[in-house]
Amino acid sequence: MSFLQQVVVARATLFAFAAMGVLWGAYAALIPDTKAMLGAGDAAFGSLILATPIAATITMLFAPRIAPRFGQHVLPIACLALAIAFAVPGWLHVPAMFALAMVFVGSTNGFLDVTMNARVSAIEADTGLHLMNLNHAAYSFGYAGSAILTGVARDAGWPPGEILTVAAVVVALGVPLAIERGHGVNGFARSVREAGGLGMLPVWGGLIAMIAFMAENSSENWSALHIERTLGGSKHEGSFGPAVLALTMGIGRTFGQVVVAHVDEGKMMRWGAIIAALGTAIVGLAPTPAVAYGGLIIAGLGGSVLAPNVFAVVGRLSSPERRAHVIARATALGYLGYFFGPPTLGFMSEILGLAYALVAMACVILLVLVLYPRLIATGDRSGHKT
Repeated sequence: MSFLQQVVVARATLFAFAAMGVLWGAYAALIPDTKAMLGAGDAAFGSLILATPIAATITMLFAPRIAPRFGQHVLPIACLALAIAFAVPGWLHVPAMFALAMVFVGSTNGFLDVTMNARVSAIEADTGLHLMNLNHAAYSFGYAGSAILTGVARDAGWPPGEILTVAAVVVALGVPLAIERGHGVNGFARSVREAGGLGMLPVWGGLIAMIAFMAENSSENWSALHIERTLGGSKHEGSFGPAVLALTMGIGRTFGQVVVAHVDEGKMMRWGAIIAALGTAIVGLAPTPAVAYGGLIIAGLGGSVLAPNVFAVVGRLSSPERRAHVIARATALGYLGYFFGPPTLGFMSEILGLAYALVAMACVILLVLVLYPRLIATGDRSGHKT
């Protein structure tokens, strides 16, 4: 099947991933302005967004029971809910109200994330295609484009509220693209008893995803501040940081879409982790914004294949009737890293400084080298092969 045909098959999920990227890209590029608006330091801002991952994780655990009620409309409804959620925080100058709004963001994001990943895994199982890298690439390209445009808007003096609202409206206008005819999210409608025996498969897969998302989202969320504050870059240079990382990850995932059919996934995971760790360390130790951009490019290329490949492997190692629940469990665990990564890096920054906090994150990425063989061994013992 040609690349264009794969895009057509995955149209709805591609929009969902891209929509999430557009919203988070704008948010990440606005973090320096948002912190200033709230009058919060690194640790204080980390505390304000700490409730976001808790809300997301709780929603992810309940998503398999909620999603079937929406049937074929689950993806457009989830996309619209996330857009509405992101339109709110940029207008709130009171820290407590901002934190409450980010709880809504976390909840809607968690629901969309589980449903769209489960839908991609179901399409892969039905068609035999490798689509996870392609869909995660859509997220990265949406994120990069949004971050770049946000940098331009910041330079023009636009406040956070206006920028996030525009991003939300753009996503809302595109929601019809997420509509599928006659398709729900396969594998969600199972009894509680059947869902209980998922074993260690979602645990090992979720831990790898946790590390991948922790590294990705920490760099995306804090690179703008690192470039502006630590390296003395301008607002535009700061906003360009998360855009460089996301754009590189998009390119890496698009390339990975082709490579994964010809190269052993284990080899891709090992080299991806090593390259991502190297790039993240370079970002932390960079003396200038230009060197930091180089580190972000290296980190993006290496890290781009980690999360999509581990979700694809988890989906293939799962039986059809359990697939959505296994992915939901792995996604919930993985996104603890996605959401807890930025606040954790904020706390580490207060102690070590932002530069060395990024170096510490590079060391964490290397744990993938230990965890991936355990994931494969769990799948082999359960009788499923990659």
